[in-house]
Amino acid sequence: MQDLKVSLIQVDQCWEDVSANLTKFESLIQKQSDTDLIVLPEMFHTSFSMNTSLAKDWEDNPIVEKLKQWSLESQAAIYSSLMVKEQHQFYNRGVFVSPNGSVQYYDKRKSFGLGGEDRVFSQGDQEVIVDYKGWKINLQICYDLRFPELIRNRINSDGNPAYDVLIYVANWPQKRVLHWSTLLQARAIENQCFVVGVNRIGTDGNNLVYSGASAIYDGLGETKLLMNDQENTSTVTLSYESMQNWRLNLPFLKDRK
Repeated sequence: MQDLKVSLIQVDQCWEDVSANLTKFESLIQKQSDTDLIVLPEMFHTSFSMNTSLAKDWEDNPIVEKLKQWSLESQAAIYSSLMVKEQHQFYNRGVFVSPNGSVQYYDKRKSFGLGGEDRVFSQGDQEVIVDYKGWKINLQICYDLRFPELIRNRINSDGNPAYDVLIYVANWPQKRVLHWSTLLQARAIENQCFVVGVNRIGTDGNNLVYSGASAIYDGLGETKLLMNDQENTSTVTLSYESMQNWRLNLPFLKDRK
């Protein structure tokens, strides 16, 4: 199976300014080339807001259509989250869009009670693993990171691990950035997978400061990428051969029941 090139886009999101965010991300995505997957921060078009007047209906959602357009033009899949409305409920919904126009989604399962998310958004109840270019990718959003029981990797009936990559899109504040980095690394080690975490920088409308630290860790816990606190994009190649080697030499997942 081929390696997977993953591009991380870390920016200072514009607070509740959909137009400005779309313009910013479009410009940055257009600069990406020769990549397989582009990952944006949580609620990329609004930042982490509880203002549900910004949510669009899930059906015929214009923001999803914009993601599909960008994916087609870049010939890369795109993953981020956005607030949506469906059947009179609101969700912080992860959206994975492929260049062929297919859309798969994941509803955040752990609402951030400290920030009041649980009073606004309904929680999801399903794990979602996307099969893309032969890689199995487990979709996650921000606060989910604190709950390892949600994403315990395991050996399926076909003899293979349930997934190869965990992706977390986030708006994770600077004052708890040590938790962010430590937990990303831990999730990689305990699940013998690559972990990709994309965070924002800057200050939001609630005066919360964000320091980035977007990162990629491999299944040995080694740092493949660690971004600083500046706007930046970076592309890393996830090696399928390396993943197979650490799983073969350290077959810990087979002992998980």
